[in-house]
Parts: sequence; structure tokens; C-alpha cells
Amino acid sequence: MKDRLHRLVAQLSERELDAMLISAPENRRYLSGFTGSAGYLLLSAGNAVLVTDSRYTEQATGQAPDYQVMQVKGGWDWLMELLKENGIKRLGFESQHMTVATYNDLLDAVKGKEDLGQVSLVAASGITETLRITKDADELVSLQKAIDASDAAMAAVCPTIEEGMTERDVALRMETAMREFGSEGTSFDTIVAAGPNGAMAHHRPSDTSIRRGEPIVIDMGAQVGGYCSDITRTVVVGEPDETFRKIYDIVLGAQLTAISTVRAGMTGEECDGLSRTVISEAGYGDNFGHSLGHGVGLEVHENPRVGPKAANTLESGMVFTVEPGIYLSGWGGVRIEDIVILGEDGAKPLSKASK
Repeated sequence: MKDRLHRLVAQLSERELDAMLISAPENRRYLSGFTGSAGYLLLSAGNAVLVTDSRYTEQATGQAPDYQVMQVKGGWDWLMELLKENGIKRLGFESQHMTVATYNDLLDAVKGKEDLGQVSLVAASGITETLRITKDADELVSLQKAIDASDAAMAAVCPTIEEGMTERDVALRMETAMREFGSEGTSFDTIVAAGPNGAMAHHRPSDTSIRRGEPIVIDMGAQVGGYCSDITRTVVVGEPDETFRKIYDIVLGAQLTAISTVRAGMTGEECDGLSRTVISEAGYGDNFGHSLGHGVGLEVHENPRVGPKAANTLESGMVFTVEPGIYLSGWGGVRIEDIVILGEDGAKPLSKASK
């Protein structure tokens, strides 16, 4: 945690900030190790303070030994005192996470303290998120455990799917299996989309029954140590028809092309194009409407972006999904998704479940 903290503090001088107020739960956890649901971090070159309420004081003390833990009852008086004590004049805040109402309360608190002097609130989005893009060794251990749990669940449950089961039946089996294989929870609501429902990329499981020969899109994720996995497989009960074979082969080819040819230094848009070109040349470009992938970590969707107009550069150590899909109204869809880690020599799949 100290290394993460030091890297964050190093960013403050570059942005001409005296301190940074961290409010996003994932960023708070990343920088301190604290997993409670309420609290703030105030970080500067000379101080690292974790503020929370009485429910979490003992937990915070144990999980964040590098921080001064303060117990408060609410409001901003604690922050005003710290700003004054440390001579903080330019305070960065996470503008992408803080609500307008909270910002206005904070602004009023600053204006109401004449003895503070002139304190400026500076919108400083993305500082911690940028640090989180490249995963360290500890993060990769938790991430791999989450991936292993969802891989194992997919391998265990898919062979048991039968005609007449509902989408909800399959989703429940998958979620139960992920927990049995070590997951602490799901990283998002499980998607099971049978037949024509598969044409909706984010269909919610319903009482729709599984029918022989129809595609079943299963998209799910486990969570271990706060880190998420995300995997999609498309399966069929019985023999697939020619449409399924054709669409599946195109999507699989598009995914394998991207995984085998993406390189560090490419933009997210260029990586997306590796798969999109395969699908477009097969005549289904209009049926692939979402981005090729996204970063995965403490959030199931985080940086880097991998899609059209994604100008960010993909670098060694970044973790992201590769998930092309084709969706045909009235028939269904096919999506295949794996998590990869980018190295100097290309991408390595971290997901191992059979395709």
C-alpha cells in the first residue's frame, strides 16, 4: 500500500495540489486497504488520514496501518481542521465520483470558515484510476482467483444445462458454483440469454426456457479480495444449427485474432479494430454494437478503454477483456469473452475455461 500511496502523492505536485480528498470506495480501498463502506482519505506529502465513523474505526485501524485513523460523526468540520492544521490551500477532489449535493456542502463548509484563508477546491478526476490501470503482483493474485472461480463454475455447470431449464435456473446454478469455487460474491448481475434473448447484449435472466439447438449466452463474474472476473461463453443444448456454427466461428476467429495480434503501444481503438475488421469483413459489422473490451480490477468496468474512439495507449501490465459478439434480432447472439494481460510480447489469456 505504501508504494501506491507514494505514487499518488507524487501526482499531486504535478497537478499543483497540496492535498487530495479520496471519496470513491474502490480508490479508497486501493490506496489504503480499507474495505468499509464509509469514509474518506485525505492525502498530502506529509499526511495520510483515513476518516470514518464508529462502525468502522477498529476495522480501519487494522486494515490501514499506514494511515492516521480519525473517527467522526459526519459533516466537514474534521476536514476544515485538517486543512487549517496542514496549511492546505489547493484541495483536489474526485469530481467524477462526488455528487453535486456533496460538492455544494463541501464548498459551503469552506466558505464558512474565514480563518482558513483562501482554499480552492480543484476538480482532479482520474488520478487514482490511472494508477490502477497497471496491476501489481498482489492484485494479480486476487484477480486470478476470481477468474479461476468463474472458470471452474462455467466448466461445472455448462454440461448440466438441459432443455426446459429456465434462464433463472442456469443463473442461480452459476452463482452458487462460483461461491463453491471460492468467490466472495458476484462482480455483476449474471446474464443468461437463451434463444432470441441473446440478441440483447445485457438481457436479464427470465423464466424463458432453454430450447434445443438455440444459442445460450452466459456472461458472469466472480469477486475475490475485491477483484472482479468477467467471462462470457455461448453454448447450445443438443446439436447447433448451421447459423450457430457460422456465427460462432466468426466471433471466435475475431476474438483469437485480437488476442494473438494486440501489442503494447496500440491504442484501445486499434485493438478494437483487430476484431471488428474480422466481423465486418464477414458481413456482420452492423451486428457488433459494443466495444471489444474494458479494463477489469476492483471494478468490473474500469480503464483501459478498448473500443472505437478509445485513444488511450495499451501498455504492458494492463488487464482487459476481449469480448466480440454478433447479435441477430429474432435469432439470438454469440459472445465470447476472456480476460487477458498484456505483456511486451503480446496478450496472455488469464481465463482458461473451454470455449
